[in-house]
Amino acid sequence: MEDFINQYFKNLNDVLDNISQKKIREFFNILLDAYQKERQVFVMGNGGSASTASHFACDINKGVSQNFKKKFKVICLNDNIPTMMAYANDVGYDVIFKESLSNFLKTDDIVIGISGSGNSTNVLNAIAYANEKSAVTVGISGFGGGKLLDIAQKHILIPSDDMQIVEDLHMIIVHLAMKWLSKSLKNNGDN
Repeated sequence: MEDFINQYFKNLNDVLDNISQKKIREFFNILLDAYQKERQVFVMGNGGSASTASHFACDINKGVSQNFKKKFKVICLNDNIPTMMAYANDVGYDVIFKESLSNFLKTDDIVIGISGSGNSTNVLNAIAYANEKSAVTVGISGFGGGKLLDIAQKHILIPSDDMQIVEDLHMIIVHLAMKWLSKSLKNNGDN
């Protein structure tokens, strides 16, 4: 068991060392710009990535915004289960996020798609729709990035073929964003 644990930690660290910090900084600056310009931020994912998207919305809406007069406006599209299921049942699962976006999305809003494989059709359709509507799109994925790498305007790739390591490092990015945004806003006197 000790060898198994040590190997997992080693694999995690090896991948962590190969994530582009430049791409992470670009993502954080997009979020800071959205805050300053009071843009909405939409985030979505399936399965474990849905949990990450939901966690991201909580951490930014409450964790970052709590002590500031101006608040982030983050909506997790996979948190409204009845709406998702209605679209899935009546239209198709591949448009659940796109259809929800169509109610709210404005030019220059931010749309973040999280997909371990980068090939979740419903995430890809929402990102494509957001691109058509002149939103800023960000893909967060693993493996080779999948199709999300090609259609998102900005992208953070976790260079691993291990889904659990990909999901672990997606959460590290979420927590890093929360801590950096909190510190940046406090340093700017935004509270």
